[in-house]
Amino acid sequence: MPQSSALISGVQSLVLYETRARYFVVGSNQAQTKHRVLKIDRTEPKDLVIIDDKHVYSQQEIRELLGRLDLGNRTKIGQKGSSGLSRAVSAYGIVGFVRFLEGYYIVLITKRRKMADIGGHSIYKVEDTSMIYIPNDSVRLTHPDEARYVRIFQNVDLSSNFYFSYSYDLSHSLQYNLTLLQRPWELSSMAEPSVDEEHRSHSHQDSFDIFEDEGLPMHVVNGLKNQPYFKYVWNGKLLERVEDIVHHDWLTYIIHGFCGQSKLVIYGRPVHVTLIARRSSRFAGTRFLKRGANCEGDVANEVETEQIIHDASVMSFTAGSYSSYVQVRGSVPLYWSQDISTMMPKPPIRLDQADPYAYVAALHFDQMLQRFGSPIIILNLVKKREKRKHEKILSEELYPAVINLNQFLPPEHCIDYIAWDMARYTKSKLCNVLDRLSMIAENVVKRTGFFVNRSDFYCHTLRPDERWGDVGGHITSTGRLQTGVLRTNCVDCLDRTNTAQFMVGKCALAYQLYALGLIDKPKLQFDTDCVRLFEELYEDHGDTLSLQYGGSQLVHRVKTYRKIAPWTQHSKDIMQTLSRYYSNAFSDADRQDAINLFLQVYQPSELRPHLWELPTDFYLHHKNSMALDQERRSYTYWWSEGVLSFLPVPYDEVSCEDNMKKVKVKRVNRYDEVIDIYTEFFKPYELTSFDDTFCIAMTNSAREFRPKTVGVDPSPFTVRKPEETGKSVLGNKSVKEEAVVQRKTAASAPPPPSEEAISSTSEDDSEED
Repeated sequence: MPQSSALISGVQSLVLYETRARYFVVGSNQAQTKHRVLKIDRTEPKDLVIIDDKHVYSQQEIRELLGRLDLGNRTKIGQKGSSGLSRAVSAYGIVGFVRFLEGYYIVLITKRRKMADIGGHSIYKVEDTSMIYIPNDSVRLTHPDEARYVRIFQNVDLSSNFYFSYSYDLSHSLQYNLTLLQRPWELSSMAEPSVDEEHRSHSHQDSFDIFEDEGLPMHVVNGLKNQPYFKYVWNGKLLERVEDIVHHDWLTYIIHGFCGQSKLVIYGRPVHVTLIARRSSRFAGTRFLKRGANCEGDVANEVETEQIIHDASVMSFTAGSYSSYVQVRGSVPLYWSQDISTMMPKPPIRLDQADPYAYVAALHFDQMLQRFGSPIIILNLVKKREKRKHEKILSEELYPAVINLNQFLPPEHCIDYIAWDMARYTKSKLCNVLDRLSMIAENVVKRTGFFVNRSDFYCHTLRPDERWGDVGGHITSTGRLQTGVLRTNCVDCLDRTNTAQFMVGKCALAYQLYALGLIDKPKLQFDTDCVRLFEELYEDHGDTLSLQYGGSQLVHRVKTYRKIAPWTQHSKDIMQTLSRYYSNAFSDADRQDAINLFLQVYQPSELRPHLWELPTDFYLHHKNSMALDQERRSYTYWWSEGVLSFLPVPYDEVSCEDNMKKVKVKRVNRYDEVIDIYTEFFKPYELTSFDDTFCIAMTNSAREFRPKTVGVDPSPFTVRKPEETGKSVLGNKSVKEEAVVQRKTAASAPPPPSEEAISSTSEDDSEED
């Protein structure tokens, strides 16, 4: 039986051919050696009829098939000069199928750009899409409002921060994906029926059987295709109509958020630092229109941020060294909103619904226990002392809710609550905000631990550190697992939250590098090439998420809280504030309509009011407002069945029957293209140049951050002087590039001479009111 596992890649390129009666979608693997065909009927005015024969064609077979289709359609229609089968468009994947008031459209990815590489699996950004109407003009039933719905749908800019991968599951964490690959003894028993069923269904076709031809069990491995975590998938509803009809190779799931990767060079050794942010597709929307939580426990602006560190000199998941750390941001899980009818920069906060038993918070934290395990640590950064109660309303409601939920949990798995008024501390001349955040970060990382797919190296015995023994998480024979997660929030979950997450990420990064044997102690300092590179990634991450939710880039950055921002930064901050206010006041309603239509929260129909006629979208996101629940959850046993028995390990990652049903397993040849990451990464069949290779072109700490005159110390962990860094980074660049680099390196200047710092524990702060 096969004892190793690999991730299966799907269709990587496709061509859409058309006739008067049908569309033919021909999908291929990257090497163009295997092909699949979808047939889409164009004679149905409103229904979607798709046929997938599930057969894998060779290059010769697909050429012959297209020739027969061309000849047959030309003869039928009586065309002599022109072809009966015409090529409509080339694409890289199917986003989905959508229908408004007329027939269905197919949305295709027509342009892509590589953004990251994880273990040989490429991650792409959608650069452009094409939306094609399926029914033929002769059967089209026109509707006067169709064009308006198309415009609203296209307001969701798919070329802006949507990402996908053909083989790597972006909706799950690296810990989940690699834990799944380490279960060959369980997956082997599942692989047999999968393969037999496939061969039985295609027995009438001359399909290629690797087991008969090879006869070598050592060349057979388990190919895995996992069901995505649909909370972070943005085209799940668009593919829902066809996911049971077509082969899973056709399904390309996209996430929304941020993805960035940079290379940290340690004495010539490449280490890739990757940041992936997954934005929740549930209760999604814009800043003032989506606040708090809906009736199912999904909160507004929920983003899962994962930082992945791996030694790029070995790219295989089985042989390489990988580490990841996950944290979450999201709105306060209560029923609350802000009244935007008044043109105010900060509309008053109101609690919309009484929730004395913390029902909605229980639903939210139940989701988190299932996905992350325990402990769940809440870092609440909202203000606690205000002349007029504004943000404080949320804290006064959230803290009793957490106390109420904790009384039913076992003490070792209770939710931790840390309240810290970050805005007030920033105004204090006696407090260094980032020092305080680093104390909280150290405590958090030690409690949750982080994921490493390798057991401890011998260098940890040679260079021991007393902090290493205190790191929590779940230790296994193959490495470490992160158990639990930090959930950070302020009111908007933008500026303060991003800085807090950066400090926690910086602390975790030190432990990750130490775990991989790359530094001698788990501590990183500001003003080093390594931290500058990481800070730039987090700044881009924060700007991107802020634009998506708030309509402007970050107003307060890490350098703002270090109190080293130049005077020019203040004018930029004012402009960003005005931009955010304008966006919230005038364009957010249109963006919210577009998101509701894209995510199919609202589905157009002749029997209901149009989207632009709705006075509110409240009932679209709160399903219980239209019908009473038949079964109401318990207020005391508020977690899902089975969750507590596996804590602190998350229920989603244990090998139980429910989880194994989500995995498709197929036995394939070790050298088959669907699992061959060597062929996907290096493309030996193409003529390429090193300059075009992604891993060479990406941001590089030695090229972009290290001074030219480093002397005898090229280490990325050495503290640099700001003027030295400025000269080296800004050398031989255009004026425009200089401005960009200055913006990105200004955060690395040293702090002013520190006055006496206020040092107190987070527990003291949470009770000082």
